[in-house]
Amino acid sequence: MKTALRLALATVLSAALAVTAPHATASAAPSPPPRYVALGDSYAAAPLVPPANPADPACLRSLAGYPHVAARALGADLTDVSCSAATTGDLSASQHAGVAPQYDALSPDTDLVSVTIGANDVRLFSEALRCVNLLPPPLGASCAERNTADGTDRLAARIDAWAPTFDAVLDEIARRAPYAEVFVVGYGNYVRSGGCYPAQPLWAQDATHLQRTIDRLTAVVRRTAEEHHATFVDTYGPGIGHDICAAPGDRYVEGLAPGRPAAALHPNDAGARAIGEALTAAVRAQRARAHGSS
Repeated sequence: MKTALRLALATVLSAALAVTAPHATASAAPSPPPRYVALGDSYAAAPLVPPANPADPACLRSLAGYPHVAARALGADLTDVSCSAATTGDLSASQHAGVAPQYDALSPDTDLVSVTIGANDVRLFSEALRCVNLLPPPLGASCAERNTADGTDRLAARIDAWAPTFDAVLDEIARRAPYAEVFVVGYGNYVRSGGCYPAQPLWAQDATHLQRTIDRLTAVVRRTAEEHHATFVDTYGPGIGHDICAAPGDRYVEGLAPGRPAAALHPNDAGARAIGEALTAAVRAQRARAHGSS
């Protein structure tokens, strides 16, 4: 009698498991990929690095830029709206006909945001071109001397005056994407102290002045990111030994006469990959901290 009862109970339990098993499987369905929006200028867009992104061709956006490197590594669903020559004004207004403001890509559903912006606001690229000297001293003019002629570094002053603008950028990102983790990607290591004249046509003091200016801009975005509890991503460290003075095959940033497909003074494919890997590591580290504190 007990044996018969056990058999009956086993039959009932087997039937119950058979009914509930599909539901258990369904509840274990994988979560959707994180929604990632990449904002920024040509440092993110990686102009002329193949393959070109056919969307918004005026933006000269590459499918190999750092946002794409990070998105692949993280398994994220990427919306890349970075655009070459973008300023902070182009985040809220159309930069080209038919190109939506970059902020429009953000929403409360956004999980991850990266942003690199500011170099065009302070006219950093045009200032770098003004530092070019094809002939050695004294047959030219030093941009470092010109920029500090009155005892004040006018580029440094311009960067400091721009700082509140970036503060407003991070406020707006938080307003539009309130649940997103925000990663501010800094500008990197372009040229070593003292330069490498004549391999790159920047006099020694001008090369040092140019990188010091880039470092000041990066310091501003880093400080502002920290004030907004965003994560700053350092790209200077990974670029040491890979600046425009490095051997052509070792460069992450192309020189004034690019040796591989990339815009002058911009990351090439190796540089975009290194920046994307730095961003990926920062995202994973932030997630590990968040899980550790939960």
